[in-house]
Amino acid sequence: MTFFAMQRLLALSAIALASFGATAAQVDVAGVKLDDAIDLRGSKLLLNGAGVRYKAVFKVYTAGLYLGKKADTVEEVLASGGPKRITITMLRDIDANELGKLFTRGVEDNSPRSEMVQLIPGLLRMGQMFADQKQLKAGDSFTVDWIPGSGSLVTVKGVPQGDPIKEQAFFNALLRIWIGPSPADYKLKDALLGKG
Repeated sequence: MTFFAMQRLLALSAIALASFGATAAQVDVAGVKLDDAIDLRGSKLLLNGAGVRYKAVFKVYTAGLYLGKKADTVEEVLASGGPKRITITMLRDIDANELGKLFTRGVEDNSPRSEMVQLIPGLLRMGQMFADQKQLKAGDSFTVDWIPGSGSLVTVKGVPQGDPIKEQAFFNALLRIWIGPSPADYKLKDALLGKG
């Protein structure tokens, strides 16, 4: 091998190692690994915050919120432009239909009454998506992605669940389940806003 070929090989190896070292770091939330940055359809999203949803003393699921830039208030999160993602990983087995009902209740508890009529079609579709799953087991995960121009895409266990739900009000209503005025868990709300 010539001197120049050796130099080129060393340079390419250094670049490869630097790229490998630059991969996203992970955050451990109750044993669930979440990347601190992800790529969503060409947009880099940062883990704004992550935490655990408790029901009494039991861990139910982890949640992580990804945004284009960090936000520490509900208003900033809802107003932030570009793609967004909420990711949920179950920490215990749960009836998926029951989870869908709890999410619907969370939307009702955190959305203005004036918005509820326009949210009903999306809530019915999401309820059916969960009913079709029957059960989510510990370790199962799902995401809800907001993709401008497309809508809210729900993916359960890695499988997209039908066409996106077009209205941004629907995605914001889902986010308010966790960060709204009556969140599912106040400690989780703080964690998702980067305060936990």
